[in-house]
Amino acid sequence: MAAGRGARMWRFDAGRICLDLVATERAGGVPGTCEQLVSPGHLARWLTDARLVPPGTALAALDEAWVARFHELRSDVLRLMAAQLDGPPADGALERVNSLASAAPPGPRAVRGADGGLVRVLSGAPDCAGLLAVVARDAVDLLTDPVARAALRRCQGEACHRLYLDTSRGGRRRWCSGEVCGNRERVARHRRRISGTTGASGPAAPGAYGPGEPGPPGPEKEIPPGVE
Repeated sequence: MAAGRGARMWRFDAGRICLDLVATERAGGVPGTCEQLVSPGHLARWLTDARLVPPGTALAALDEAWVARFHELRSDVLRLMAAQLDGPPADGALERVNSLASAAPPGPRAVRGADGGLVRVLSGAPDCAGLLAVVARDAVDLLTDPVARAALRRCQGEACHRLYLDTSRGGRRRWCSGEVCGNRERVARHRRRISGTTGASGPAAPGAYGPGEPGPPGPEKEIPPGVE
C-alpha cells in the first residue's frame, strides 16, 4: 500500500515496518534502484504513508538531521536482517538498534474529528527519537520472534534487493511481490520458452507453467520508479 506521492516511490508490503524502511534504500549495484528518502519532505511523506504519524501531523522540527538518523537506523536494520540470512555479522548494529528502541514512542489518542467520528492523533509533537523508536522496536520484535525470524526472505527476483516476511501457506513465496517481481519472472520465463524451447509460434507444453500458472502472462506492465 502507498498513498499520495509515495504511491510511485515506495511500497508497504514487506510484512514489517522495519523492512519497509529498508526497502527505501538504494541497493548498491542493483539497476533501477534509487535513494527514496532524499530530503526532509520525502521522510515526512514516508512517515505519514507508513502510518507512523497520523495525516496532518505537524512535523516542524523535521530536518536533514532526521533524515541522516533514519538512514543510519535503516542501515543497521539491513545489516541485522542480512546477518539472519547468513550474511556477515552486524557488529555494533544490534547495540545501536537496542538503544534507539529504548526511547519512548509517541503516544496515540482518539479524539472526535470534524464529522464526529473518532480519529487518531498523537499526544504531543513527535520527535525524531520517538519515531525512530517505533521502527527500532519493530526490528527488535522481529529478531526475537522465532516464527517471524524464520519467515524472513530475500526476493529472488532478478535485480531486486527487497526483504520480506513469507507468510504464505507452506512458506513457498519466492518474490517480494507477485505483481511486480513475480510478474517479471513469468514474462521472462515465457519469452525464454518461446525463443528457446517452444519456437516463435509454438504453444507451451501442457502444464509448463506450473501450479497456479495456467497460461502465458499478459503484457509486461510498466513498473513505477522506486519499486524495482
